[in-house]
Amino acid sequence: MSTEKVVTDFIHDLRWEDLPTEARRFARLCLLDTLGAAVAGTQTHASRSSYEFAAITFGGQGARLWLDGRPVSAAGATLAHATTIDSLDIHDGYKPSKGHAGVAQVPASLDTLSLDTQQPVAGREFLTTVVIGYEIALRAAVSLHATACDYHSSGAWNALGTAAVSARRLRLNHEETRHALGISEYYGPRSQLMRCADYPTMVKDGSGWGAMTGISAALLAARGFSGAPALTVEAAVVAEHWQDVGHHWLITEQYFKPFAICYWVQPAVTGVLQLQQQFNLRPEAIERIRISAFHEATRMTVRRPQNTDEAQYSLPFPVAAALVHGRLGPTELMGVALHDPQVLQLVDRIEVIEDPALSARFPAERLARVQITADGREHDSGIIGPRWGDVAPTEAELREKFHWLAGYVLPEERAGALEAHIWGMDEAEDAATLATFLATAAPD
Repeated sequence: MSTEKVVTDFIHDLRWEDLPTEARRFARLCLLDTLGAAVAGTQTHASRSSYEFAAITFGGQGARLWLDGRPVSAAGATLAHATTIDSLDIHDGYKPSKGHAGVAQVPASLDTLSLDTQQPVAGREFLTTVVIGYEIALRAAVSLHATACDYHSSGAWNALGTAAVSARRLRLNHEETRHALGISEYYGPRSQLMRCADYPTMVKDGSGWGAMTGISAALLAARGFSGAPALTVEAAVVAEHWQDVGHHWLITEQYFKPFAICYWVQPAVTGVLQLQQQFNLRPEAIERIRISAFHEATRMTVRRPQNTDEAQYSLPFPVAAALVHGRLGPTELMGVALHDPQVLQLVDRIEVIEDPALSARFPAERLARVQITADGREHDSGIIGPRWGDVAPTEAELREKFHWLAGYVLPEERAGALEAHIWGMDEAEDAATLATFLATAAPD
């Protein structure tokens, strides 16, 4: 059977009962983690701008903006929601893809519920489409990285995942689904990711535009619009990446982030916090911090961020802020926190160097080494990876993280109700109850 037939059959034939227990568990964990990031992300300027843009440009029916309520089209809602999640860099990721799938696939799965006009979408069907989105997007990611010469953003391959989700919702046939994947790949934003590392702005990982592109591609294919075959699916050179679809579940290999910063910076933050705790290091006693890291991490050089995007795509600033505050969320990476004199004094004591040996181990491993001189003594972390890197967080830790993030916006009772909706989704008769809950305007 051809690869494209295997892929389109997987998109349309997969059922909840086909999923192993671990894939089902990760579907819920990724949903919880992504929506926690979304709720907290609504506090960012990027989220507010994308919401206004969606309301103006994608007005219509089909979906509503989360914690806002304004009606927009499915494509517009997913553009705004994925941008909101991306605006607070604390969502899940996959090392081989060098990017993030949930940021696009979770909102697409929710925002396209109304595309299925035949009957309500049950919770199990909704969770199944979340898994489909991850599996298609991540395999497209690995395929594109293996064949493209440039380091591109997640939006490029997330477009294929959201096209797959939408094709299932619309009940496209084999040929229409093939066109949807081809259109989404062709129009997907293959942005140069290192430009955002060098010049941090709200464009981030391009996932909002990729998500919107995939939904639009399926809607176009449903109306007879044709697309060139998706090379990340159909090219012979990438066939190996699709051979185990439906058997090997990439969603179960996601990593989760404890800090709202780029994953490349998380090893250094983990290192300084471990040394601080181990040796009871007071920020004011620290004389020097030397960080050795892989090349891509050393490109994040902003020392005086003027906005949260620059703060999240910096290496020196989050390291200093973590030592002062002990955690990194919206409060530590926005507004007046960007001008905290204690943090900025520490920033000036940080030296960042590239270690070729660590660069050679990227992207399979994200590693750093931290050396702190305090009170005349040097403390060395050794080579260290990110927290929750090799040892995944427990369900309890992810729930705690969810309530921490949701608590920036929602009262405890409402955050608990949202969590209950998520955990009970596999028993829900209509997944739209979750979308409706999310659309309810946030309290003043």
